[in-house]
Amino acid sequence: MAAITEDAAGTGPMHRVRRAVRTLAPGYFALVMGSGIISVGMRLEGFELLSQLLAWVCGIAYALLLVLTVWRLLRYRSDILDEFTDARRAFGYFTFVAGTNVLGVRLSMDGHVFWTAALLVLSFGSWIVLGYVVPWTAVLGRTNRPVVATANGTWFIWVVASQSVAVASASLQPGSDQELSGWLALLAVVSWSVGIFLYASAGVIVAMRMLLYELRAIDLNPPYWVAMGACAITVLAGARIVEMADAPMVNATRGLVAGLSVVFWAFATWLIPPLIAAGWWRHWRHRVPLTYDATLWSIVFPLGMYAVAGIYLGQADQLPVVGVIGAVELWFAFLVWTLVFVAMVVHLWRTVLTDRASSIPPPGR
Repeated sequence: MAAITEDAAGTGPMHRVRRAVRTLAPGYFALVMGSGIISVGMRLEGFELLSQLLAWVCGIAYALLLVLTVWRLLRYRSDILDEFTDARRAFGYFTFVAGTNVLGVRLSMDGHVFWTAALLVLSFGSWIVLGYVVPWTAVLGRTNRPVVATANGTWFIWVVASQSVAVASASLQPGSDQELSGWLALLAVVSWSVGIFLYASAGVIVAMRMLLYELRAIDLNPPYWVAMGACAITVLAGARIVEMADAPMVNATRGLVAGLSVVFWAFATWLIPPLIAAGWWRHWRHRVPLTYDATLWSIVFPLGMYAVAGIYLGQADQLPVVGVIGAVELWFAFLVWTLVFVAMVVHLWRTVLTDRASSIPPPGR
């Protein structure tokens, strides 16, 4: 009875859990993406124990976030609808697509091909639905103009989702029968190509926002790192397509995909110094506090993806220097993952389990 009274008063543990579910960030599946891609990198480099530990974190986080998302959908539907009509937050839902495929790719490395295929089916359906719904509800269907004023780094997650479909398809294709192999090759090349056009579109729109409107330090948040991560996953998808078994679609595009993958790797490399400088400008020059926020996982994933993309590209295009850079950067990505993961655990302890910190901001912020 005391527990019920405490929850009703808004101070009990169940109240804090419900509050956390209601304010769950749309892009929290970036936790799955970051953990999964670094696990892939550790597996490629032969660090089996670390890879398995990260894989477990990836799988558990995916299952937990899936349950919490369904809970939100059933209990707090109005909050989700508000997010779908907000161009600053709606694109975060594409992390579900990318997280699903990253988990699937990691499972395929352990031979769980059935689950990889099942997750690809789920992610492909989600990619199609979200790919039409989100741009309409958050951008085209808005009456307030100009929409470009609300563009930010989360728009690049649409690109990541598209390229993740290509990576998962390419991972399944070599061991498939001839007919299925052709369809997977088609899906891989089409989603990779769509991702490139989406990157160009998002890049132009986000650049216009930065050039035409005031860019405050608080606005230059971690999701801008996804601009680099989208380049990196385009590289990885391209490298996987190059390594695919012969199929009409692959044979017709292999040379083009290989060349563009190198170009995208170069641009992703070029983006890293400006992003680091932007972080210094935000936190050191303008004193924006560096505290835990779910968007920090938007830094972890691009770093991990850049490392894995370099490793794969070095193998696929016979560029050993690129592979070495990726292997070295993988450890930096793991360090950042560790710091963000510890910060997340401390944050959850203080705000959900003990409520020792200040309350979570209300929905809509």
